[in-house]
Amino acid sequence: MQNIPRIFLDENLESGKSFPVDKNIVHYLSRVMRRRDCCVFNNGVEYVAKLSDDEKFLIVGDRTEHTDPTNNLTFYFAPIKKTDDLLNMVTQMGVAVIQPVITKRTVAGHINWQRMKKIIIEASEQSGRNSVPNLLPPIKFEDLDLSDVIVADERAAHGIEIKTDVNSYNKILIGPEGGFSPEEFEQIDKSGAVKISLGLTILRAEVASVVAIAKVLNK
Repeated sequence: MQNIPRIFLDENLESGKSFPVDKNIVHYLSRVMRRRDCCVFNNGVEYVAKLSDDEKFLIVGDRTEHTDPTNNLTFYFAPIKKTDDLLNMVTQMGVAVIQPVITKRTVAGHINWQRMKKIIIEASEQSGRNSVPNLLPPIKFEDLDLSDVIVADERAAHGIEIKTDVNSYNKILIGPEGGFSPEEFEQIDKSGAVKISLGLTILRAEVASVVAIAKVLNK
């Protein structure tokens, strides 16, 4: 539904149910948007809803016909200085699962993951999704099973031929701002990972993420 506020509710939504509403949502609807109606979503479905007269509840109405544009991609990435921008972008691209990976050259060591979760929710609301990506706890690169992962390989920018056939894989890995270490490249090469080229220029991690996802979605 166009031009109507969309709000994520971490609840099992159903027509006729009422859910307590956060004061920030009340302020957003009644003071900022100056309206009492909205859409609420979770778990791939969306409903119309309205603020109760006492502004304490959201009352869920009919289910809408809006189809969830979420895809089945799992996105692996090394946290960067602009992790907030990166997560905003990949959420808009529809990924289902987000997995932070700590590499040797990962420089963003102290990420506020609660804040990142809020950014993901806001991006889901804005981009018309009916679900929010599952943000997993960080893991170490050496603990990552790369056997069925598509890796954006920046070595293509240095003239090394990289295959571009993404087949039917649905997992993507983007490296850190400084690139993968030689040891990590060795692990990638031995793992059977599907390496793809994003072109002859070296892209910023957040740009590379969008390009890689778009490339896989167009497979």
